[in-house]
Amino acid sequence: MSTKPVLRATSMEDAPALATLHATCFEDAWSTAAMIEVLRAPDTFGFITTIDALPPLGLALGRVSADEAELLTIAVDGAWRRYGLGRALIDAVIEAARTRGARHLFLEVAEDNMGARALYEGKSFQSVGRRRAYYARADGSAIDALTMRRDLARGWRWLLGR
Repeated sequence: MSTKPVLRATSMEDAPALATLHATCFEDAWSTAAMIEVLRAPDTFGFITTIDALPPLGLALGRVSADEAELLTIAVDGAWRRYGLGRALIDAVIEAARTRGARHLFLEVAEDNMGARALYEGKSFQSVGRRRAYYARADGSAIDALTMRRDLARGWRWLLGR
């Protein structure tokens, strides 16, 4: 048994496990059918982290349209947060987006998700917009989404791992 997570590309067979992981991380989780629909799209790509036969520890799904990419969703099992899996998943999405010709990577994050915001800011994402009351909460409240962007051009920042 290995003790190191392995990052690999997602496949259609991963959809049920991805939906299960997504449900442990989000109130408005994506169903297996939704995962299949996203994975079938020709412009979509994804990554998953696993250890042996354990359920997935993390996932990230993205897509590229013209010269822009979007991080559609990213999730890391609560027990495996703060071990670098989120950073590794974002790095994989960044490289896949660059390879597909994207110049910018966008994402949306709940304004009150401070852990995710710190992760994104640590990967050189900057807030560029706000969507009012974008995320509905189970209690009936709503929270704004921040739109964040990271430029993907390789330059001196790339040397610093940003």
